[in-house]
Amino acid sequence: MGQKILVALDDSRNAMRTIEFITKTFSPSENDITLFSVLPDTAALCDMNSPELTPYFLSQHSSFCQLEEQKKQLVDGALKQAKDILVKAGFDNDRIYLKVQVKKRGIARDIIEEARCGYSIVIMGRRGLSGVKEFILGSVSQKVIHGVKDISVLIVN
Repeated sequence: MGQKILVALDDSRNAMRTIEFITKTFSPSENDITLFSVLPDTAALCDMNSPELTPYFLSQHSSFCQLEEQKKQLVDGALKQAKDILVKAGFDNDRIYLKVQVKKRGIARDIIEEARCGYSIVIMGRRGLSGVKEFILGSVSQKVIHGVKDISVLIVN
């Protein structure tokens, strides 16, 4: 019997290492894999067009919104690339799902919420923060590990 696997991804090298790990570790048959990414919610900021905004903000507004759109395109491309790698490794194209959502509560909390939708395992890469930064700031992977109950979490280095 296969597993329902949630793979939390972004557009980083660590994310692609996670996909390579999956191809070497999991059987291509009978597994349902959801490639999941959370994007920042910038819609409200990009829709702002008020005369009360500072001139500097207005001058940078367009550039910022273009960068955010490029980020979304990068994430979409990364998820499609990850799916292609899995399919080439023998995973069933029809059992690989792409899901991108705008951040609702926080990246880690959104991953945790998605994980509670019947997944048996969450797989994600490490961010690569130094020990001190990770201790002070926390990390998405640490928050997910502590936030899910009765679901395995696998962190790929």
